[in-house]
Amino acid sequence: MKFNDLDKKMRVYETAHDFCVLPGMYIVARIDGRGFTKLTKEAHDFEAPFDVRFRDMMVATVDHLMNSGFNIVYGYTQSDEISLLFHPDDNSFNRKERKLNSLLAGEASAKFSLMLGDIGAFDCRICQLPNPRLVVDYFRWRNEDAHRNALNAHCYWAMRKEGVDPETATARLSKVSIANKNEHLFQKGVNFNELPNWQKRGVGMYWEQYEKEALNPKTGETVTAMRKRLKVDYELPMKDKYSAFIETVILQQ
Repeated sequence: MKFNDLDKKMRVYETAHDFCVLPGMYIVARIDGRGFTKLTKEAHDFEAPFDVRFRDMMVATVDHLMNSGFNIVYGYTQSDEISLLFHPDDNSFNRKERKLNSLLAGEASAKFSLMLGDIGAFDCRICQLPNPRLVVDYFRWRNEDAHRNALNAHCYWAMRKEGVDPETATARLSKVSIANKNEHLFQKGVNFNELPNWQKRGVGMYWEQYEKEALNPKTGETVTAMRKRLKVDYELPMKDKYSAFIETVILQQ
């Protein structure tokens, strides 16, 4: 059998289950760390429950993904997860889900592993959202999840540092209200409201325009040119203000 005939025959099995995101659908990629609890708490000496070094690695990973050839308009990270909003017109790899999933997971894993000096693996899943309202709801969901996780994490590690074993700490937290969790921390000298906002709300990344002086090579005159750069926002708003912020990101596209 000639190679071209064999290639055509076998490609069918490789692409039989190709699914493409339909035109007009918003694409959000969610990228999660695999086994990161063990990686960050046992294999490496990161501070619990939050470590600026780990945060900066995640931010650098988002930066890499947003500069890896895809048209991504907003990146968000909290804990060991990343969410990316694609421009509605992005047509990379004909919007094939398997290509988006494999490339984004691979790029994230490679970048993070190089910084960590160890293997840090990510998986990826694609969310297809039919309208801007659901895009807003998606990022509102992840923003509020960050707040919930931060409160739980600070309570959990406060108990762990007092000698409570993991199972008991988890069981106790499952029966405590949000108000009582805040009070528990306050009794330990921690005001949850005063903790850094990036711990409670995550970190957002988006493109901004700025002016830069340049030299006109023909006239030698100094001119002002508009450039684009990636902004890292550690002070994201919450709740309705965050929803309004995401709406602005969408409308600017």
